Formats: sequence, C-alpha cells, structure tokens
Amino acid sequence: MSGTVITFYSYKGGVGRSFTLANTAVLLARWGYRVLAVDWDLEAPGLHLYFRPHLSQMPDSGVVDLAHDFIRKVEAPGPHTVRVDVEGGVLDLMAAGKVVGNKLDASYTYRMQEIDWSDLYEQGFAAFLEDRRDEWTAKYDFVLIDSRTGVSDIAGICTAQLPDRLVVVFTANEQNLNEVVDIAHLADMARDRLPYDRPRHQVMPVLSRLDNRMEYQRAEEWQQKCVGVVAPLFDNWLVKGVTPEQMVRHLTVPYISYWSFGELLPVMVERPPSPDQISFALETVAAVIAHEFDRTDLLADNRDAYVAAARSRRRKFDWDLLVSSPRTLWRTGTELITELRLLGLTADRSVSGDPEFLDRTGDPAEHLCLVVDGELSRWQLTEAERFVRRTLGPDGAQRQMFCLLTRGTDRERLPGFLRSLRHLEFDPTSRPVRVARELHDLIKATPAPETEPDLEALRGAEAALRELPELLPYAERFALIDETVLGMVSALDDGDMDLLRDRSADLLLLSKSHRDRAGIEVPARLRAEVGALLTRIDRRINALTN
Repeated sequence: MSGTVITFYSYKGGVGRSFTLANTAVLLARWGYRVLAVDWDLEAPGLHLYFRPHLSQMPDSGVVDLAHDFIRKVEAPGPHTVRVDVEGGVLDLMAAGKVVGNKLDASYTYRMQEIDWSDLYEQGFAAFLEDRRDEWTAKYDFVLIDSRTGVSDIAGICTAQLPDRLVVVFTANEQNLNEVVDIAHLADMARDRLPYDRPRHQVMPVLSRLDNRMEYQRAEEWQQKCVGVVAPLFDNWLVKGVTPEQMVRHLTVPYISYWSFGELLPVMVERPPSPDQISFALETVAAVIAHEFDRTDLLADNRDAYVAAARSRRRKFDWDLLVSSPRTLWRTGTELITELRLLGLTADRSVSGDPEFLDRTGDPAEHLCLVVDGELSRWQLTEAERFVRRTLGPDGAQRQMFCLLTRGTDRERLPGFLRSLRHLEFDPTSRPVRVARELHDLIKATPAPETEPDLEALRGAEAALRELPELLPYAERFALIDETVLGMVSALDDGDMDLLRDRSADLLLLSKSHRDRAGIEVPARLRAEVGALLTRIDRRINALTN
C-alpha cells in the first residue's frame, strides 16, 4: 500500500504551521510509521531547526537541490534527506537546502531565487515531481510537506499537485478566516487542470494558538466564529452524526507561552500529556492523520481510544520474527525458519556479525529470537541491545525477544537483561520442530494446528523450492542447487521425509539472495526441474489435505 502525502498550509505566517508539522511528524514516527518531512517553505525555511538536536547529520542538500537536479537533467536524483533520531519508527527530513550551523548556507538564497518554477513546469518538471512522489510514497507511510504561505507557484505545487490531503493551520483573526476556505477551493480548481487523476482534497482545519486560559470568554466566541467559517471543509470526510463544532474543539492547538520561544518539540517532553498540555491536542491531530481522516465517530465518542487506536495501527513489519544465530548454528537457524514458515509465521535470518544489518535504521521484524550456543556473541548482544532500545518505549506495541539455548548453555552467563526472559532449550543435532511450535504459540497466543509429519515435510519442500530467486551471485552455485534438487527428487521417490526436510533446508541456504541484487539468471533447465518437482509435491499435498 502506498503512502499518503499531506501538505501543511497557512495563508499567513506565524500561525504555528511548522511547529504543528514537526511535532506531528515525531508522533507518527514514534508510533511506528515511516515519515518524511519536507521543508518546501523555501523563502522562509526553518523546519531543520525543530529537528536539529536529533539529526544524524546536518543536511547537505534539500528541496532546492532537487529542483537543480531537474535543471541539470540528473538521471537518478539523490534522496536529499537526513535521518532524525526518533525511537520507534523512521523519520527523515528533506530540508530546504544545505545547512551550515543553524542557517542555510551562503549560496542558498541565490540558488533558490535562480529557480523559475513556471519555466520548470514548461520543461516537464511536473512529470519529474510525480516520479519523486512515487518514490516517497513507496518508501514512507506519510509524507508531510511544509508549504510556504499565501498564493504562489510554490504554494500551488504543495497544495495542488503533490498532496492527497491538506492540513490548513490558521489563527482566530479575520486575516486568516477570510481566506482559509477559499484556499482549499483554489487548490481543487488548480488540481482539476493537472493531468493527474486525484480526487477532491480532504482538508483538516487546525485552529492554532488559541489562548483559552486567560481569555476564556473571548476564546469561546472566536472558536464558535471559526466553526461557522470552516464547517464546509468537513463536508467530504466527517462521519455523519459528528458535528464541525466537535471536530474544531478536538483540532484546536492552545497557546502555551512556554512553547512560543524557539523551535521546540513538546511531544518529546510531555509523555503522556495531560488534557491541558499542548501535546494533547497535537496527538489528536496526528491521530486523525494516522486514521487517514477516518473513524471520526470514535474521536467524538472517546478521544483517548481514538489516539490509542492510531498508535496500534502501526506500520506492517516485513516479518513476524527475525532469527539471530551464530554461524556455527547456521543450519539450525535455517531449519528453524523453515519450521516457523510451515506454521504460518513469516520469519527471516539475521546473520550475527553482519555490519550491514546492524547499520539498518528500520525494524524489519516485530520480534527477535536469539539462538545461543554456549554464550551470546558480541554481535548478538549488539542486536539485543538495539532491539530493546527501539521497542520498549511507552508508545510501542508489545514486541517480544526470545532466547533459544542449546542444551548445556549456562543461563547465568547471559547479560542481566536477557536472564529474565523465558528461555527455550533445544538439541542442535535434532530438527527444531518442537521449539518452532513453542515460538509460534508464544507469538500468536494460540496453539499451532497439528499437522501430519509427511505434510510438514512436503510443505517445507514446497516453500524452499518457491524461495529459489531469479538471480544467483555466481554460476558455481547452480551445480550445488541442481544436486540438491535431485536429492529432493530421490527423497520423494523413496518416501524419505527426513531426507526431504534436510535437502529443503540445504536449498534454502543455497538460495540466499545476493545483497546487491546482481547476479546470473537461473538456467531454464533448472527452472524446469524445479517446476516439475513442485507439481509432484503439490499433488501429494492435495492428496493429504483433500
């Protein structure tokens, strides 16, 4: 499923638009979503200042550089992003341009003013931007764009072409109210002229900086006035029975003087927030985005449940379980993964000692299983510590780490934070069928269905054959795979299900893809042998299950 692009827009400056976007981005990332924040307010950029204490490095490029990539006809534009260190998920920033210290570098203003956006569109910039949009929505769950104020070419890009939805941030004064609804209509009209099939905007109005502590009566009067003006913006997304007044009250970000100084992220501090804190309202805004502007009836009935549901609707992990085994137990790890897949779990291997894996910033699997032989390797210790750091926050769903110990392993030699876990023991000389079932039951909280041993072996062989990739890193491996497939054929002919299991595990090991995805195509003859064997195995499985 592709991600969603949301533009944060305001007609006037100084309304807290960048503040709202930055804090919303942190919340969504902390809840496990993959988020890209884009600073397209090119004439007054500053989004990087909110994230500065949490940046992996200062941005050395950004939106302006993306435009210059098009001008220079760069075939493969760079991402122009930097990572923001937020626990729980992925948050990347595309700044306006290169940052030196706290400021955009000296060449930024000239390079920004050099861009003629109308001329770029005449040269085909719209198609270039669509390609970038496709890349972003494939990589991220949410792309949040900070748009410049007013009516301009840049604002048109951010409000018409790029977004799926708009968040319009405004304050309680006539200057904002006179334009807040009209801007949404103008964006729809501009979108209708584009050659892209996108529906009418859904627009979320956010009333910002409302001082309802000191001037309660006036705040109430202005809030009611704002409801009357922005009510039409709710027409195409508010659940029937929920009133615009209810939504505006939920989507009002109060003025708290403490947070008006500097570029701050209160959601990093107020955890969990109380109803009178600014992060409480920011959580509600983030939850509406996480719910894709849906389920507003739940928000009207129970705001806390609505936010909790947004937290639980985390991104989908690639795998249920990652198996971390030392190289001495490579075969055991392969067999365990095969057994887990037979039970319906999605599992993959984490090779302890692979620096490429440890450098990954995302979490590919929901749970982690450490296979320990005697003592934990230093690489497995790093993995375990990393898992704990990234998952045991107050916003995280319940994720589990398991220790699978060879018989004779001394539990007292494990690090303290692992000794308190539930440990499973196994014999590395036997196939890990039993421990695979135990892991399944712990993860799914329901017993795995009983399966005939022959059926398990056949399904394991089927899974291994279907795992054979299109490309392999070197030609010599084909001979090994060919020999293994012939061994599976012989095992099937002889009815030796134990041998079939072993050869299936061998095939999984040999089918491991190369990291750079390059390689040599599997010969047609070998493909035909695999196809013929799959046909035989499918017949056996059908005979056992029908």
